[in-house]
Amino acid sequence: MDEDNRTLVTEFILLGLTDDPELQILLFLLFVAIYVITVLGNTGIIALTMLDHKLQTPMYFFLRYLSLSDLCYSAVITPRMLVAFLTKRKSISFQGCRVQLFFFVMLACSETFLLSVMAYDRYVAICNPLLYTSIMSPVVCYQLLAAVYAGGLFSSTIILGCICSLTFCGPNVIDHFYCDIPPLVSLSCSSTFISKTVVFLVALCFGMTSFLITLASYVSIFSTILKICSTDGKRKAFSTCASHLTAVSLFYGNGLFVYMRPASGYSESQNKVTSVFYTIVIPMLNPLIYSLRNKDVKRAFRKIMERTTVKTNSH
Repeated sequence: MDEDNRTLVTEFILLGLTDDPELQILLFLLFVAIYVITVLGNTGIIALTMLDHKLQTPMYFFLRYLSLSDLCYSAVITPRMLVAFLTKRKSISFQGCRVQLFFFVMLACSETFLLSVMAYDRYVAICNPLLYTSIMSPVVCYQLLAAVYAGGLFSSTIILGCICSLTFCGPNVIDHFYCDIPPLVSLSCSSTFISKTVVFLVALCFGMTSFLITLASYVSIFSTILKICSTDGKRKAFSTCASHLTAVSLFYGNGLFVYMRPASGYSESQNKVTSVFYTIVIPMLNPLIYSLRNKDVKRAFRKIMERTTVKTNSH
């Protein structure tokens, strides 16, 4: 059939997580709670790292933008999913799907690059402490941040270009709760070989580069920590990167499980459950990971709360 005679898709149907009405209500309440915690937690981290002068260091500078990325990342996925729980119409326009995919990929890639930059920051702090201030100067921090978002924008532009080059003429049902790359590409009625190849190469190039930077940084960090004689010194050095290592493990672990495993041997329901953790739960966990075990963040939070209490009592 000629492409001119095909009925091109103008919207997609997102099946979501479940079609059970009772379960949808329970999931709605659960994800509303998660989203509220995500917004409050990440906004709190951003505010603390901006207001407290002791948190004006490169580590907290990058943490601030990690929280901003998590906040935006969650906003791209969660509100749309919450609305779908309460409405019978599960459709999203083709243009809306492309916009969601663009920002999802950009923020996911930016977060990947940002985590590798944060790993490098911890490497410099632990392996070259005397040169830390000069190496991680404010100018360098902003240059690294610009590279992070430029890489995310470049990756998402290439991938969106691949998606826009495809023809969609039905079916238009996506068995997912957002417009993700694999289920969207699988619906195309045109050849997907070039698009799949380009997407794979972009993911491999940027993903492996970020992963190798993070891995090399932590190999050097652990090597340096093992050379420290005192137990207290080892514990103190490790505590400075424990939160980041936890966040990296969660992010890369779930990302590899979702996108790098073979297509056969798993169900769509398993894929969606894993994607929930990857796109919704991790943005909630990151501020908790960086605050619960971080003395500086807890101190700054208590300081802000004391100021608020004093102002409230004075009125």
